[in-house]
Amino acid sequence: MSNDTLIISKGSLHKGQLKGKVALITGAGGGIGFEAARSLIWLGVKVIIGDIDKNKGRLAEKKLKSEFGSNCCLFIHTDIGCERKVKKLSQKIYAEFGKLDILINNATVAPIGAVHKIGIEKWDLSYRTNLRGPVLLIEYFLPKMLEQKSGVLAFVPSSGAAPYMGAYEVFKTSQVELSNTLTGELDGTGIITYSIGPGMVKTDTAHKAITEIAPLYGKTVDEFYKMNEYVLLSVEEAGAGFAASVANANIYNGLEISSIQALMDIGVSINEPKENNRIILSDDEKGKVLEIMTEILQTFLEQVDGWQNRPVFERQWVLRDFKKYTGAAPEYFSDRLSEFKKGITNNDLTKGDFKELPVEKLRVYYEHQIDLLKGYEKNPDRVKEYYGFISGWINTIERFDEFRRKI
Repeated sequence: MSNDTLIISKGSLHKGQLKGKVALITGAGGGIGFEAARSLIWLGVKVIIGDIDKNKGRLAEKKLKSEFGSNCCLFIHTDIGCERKVKKLSQKIYAEFGKLDILINNATVAPIGAVHKIGIEKWDLSYRTNLRGPVLLIEYFLPKMLEQKSGVLAFVPSSGAAPYMGAYEVFKTSQVELSNTLTGELDGTGIITYSIGPGMVKTDTAHKAITEIAPLYGKTVDEFYKMNEYVLLSVEEAGAGFAASVANANIYNGLEISSIQALMDIGVSINEPKENNRIILSDDEKGKVLEIMTEILQTFLEQVDGWQNRPVFERQWVLRDFKKYTGAAPEYFSDRLSEFKKGITNNDLTKGDFKELPVEKLRVYYEHQIDLLKGYEKNPDRVKEYYGFISGWINTIERFDEFRRKI
């Protein structure tokens, strides 16, 4: 593939605009990390491929140099769970490049199984890679970033607790809290930290995990992917989203975002061009979906307005909780919902617009609110009243889902 046909090149970013920057991507021997490296190199970044697999790392380095030239990257064999090797990694990077501007904590392992059956060895391995590793990297690279008063720290979490994925999710989701902690500690230092979720991507690691977990959910592998079709990305799309987030890191500080969001923010759609994919709604369909979207947007805006009127610490907790369960700030959702409503009015929508609208994230958050209600509200009449409200919000989103499945 010519590097001028990369997905990252289709948006508002410019080739070479990050020239002079140096990035370390862990687990970049393949999958999303490798594709993130390709996109960052297109942006002008010198990329260090950090990987525990020597064969994969060397092959990745060979492929990237063949595509972009001999000075684009460097493979350094490492094990991020081993402090001695992380120290050695940092020494090599500073000796070769003199600095590190960008750290993407992409390396992962994904053990699957019931909490009581999976075995402590796999819990230890997951901790070692998914949490201990990022902490060690921060320990060895943050001090010099503080000296240079700049840097980008990107964490790669998962979506949250799910059956049979505990040994993976517990430590991956902890990266969000690690990122949030650093955001507070690094305020005013010039260093940006955020979390970015790739979404559902058919990497080798993900496919292996899904092969194991699908039967536990009573699904085939194809059925499992079908359940997540609205957030399914290609490996290149996910990696390009990582690179795009780095280029726009200043607007993501302290947030938990997604590859889809980062791509959309640079004007890249993951779907076919509009002229080949436009949806023409009948007057009846237009009226129905406009009514549904107006209800969803109004409900959400009323909630956000209520949050802003809460005491400062309570407001911060609510906003942090919202970002944890949706992956983005409220402003992102209000903008997306408003743009979608405008698209309905102007007959300017595609199948991709329907597919990408993240209302399922709002449904997850509303379901979480029901759980909170059950745990904190002791008045049974209020529980019943609030439960009715929230169930109505969820029902509206389900009506939208039903509509877009027919598109």
